[in-house]
Amino acid sequence: MGNLPVFALRAVLVALLAGSLFVQSVMVPLLAVDLEEVGGDLGHLRVPIVVIVLLGIVAAQVVLVCVWRLVTMVRRGTVFSHAAFRYVHIVIGAMVAAALLVFALGVVLAPGEAVAPGVVLLVGGVGVAVLGVALVVLVLRMLLAQAVARDAEAARMQAELEEVI
Repeated sequence: MGNLPVFALRAVLVALLAGSLFVQSVMVPLLAVDLEEVGGDLGHLRVPIVVIVLLGIVAAQVVLVCVWRLVTMVRRGTVFSHAAFRYVHIVIGAMVAAALLVFALGVVLAPGEAVAPGVVLLVGGVGVAVLGVALVVLVLRMLLAQAVARDAEAARMQAELEEVI
C-alpha cells in the first residue's frame, strides 16, 4: 500500500479522534448543563443521556484506535495474520455496543411527550444502521480469515517447493 493513502487515512483518524476528544471534554458537559436547564420532561433524563453519549464516544474512539492499528499492520504487510483478528473483534464489539447504546437512547427518549415519536424512530434507524456496519465488519472478518488461510496455504506450498528443489 502506498504512503499517500496511509497518510490520508491516518490524518482522518487523527482529526476524528481529536474531534471526539473535543466533544467528550467540551460539548458533553454543555449538553449536561442544557439538559439541566431545560428541566421538565428532559430534566430527569440528563444522567442517562449524558452517560449514553459518553459511552458512545468511547466506543467510537476504540474503533478509531483499532483502525489505526490495522492500518499500521497493512503498512507493515502483517495484516494477513492472526494478530489482526484481535483488532477486528474489538471493532465488531465496539460497533455492537454502540448500536445497543443508540437503542438505549431511543428507549430513554421514547416515554412521555418531550421527544416526538419520529425522532425516536430516527434514533432506532440509526441503531439499525450502526448494527449494519458491525455486520459488514463481521463479513470483512470472514474475508480476512479466508485470506489468512490462503496465505498460510501459500507458505506451506512454498516450503514444499523449496524442499523439492
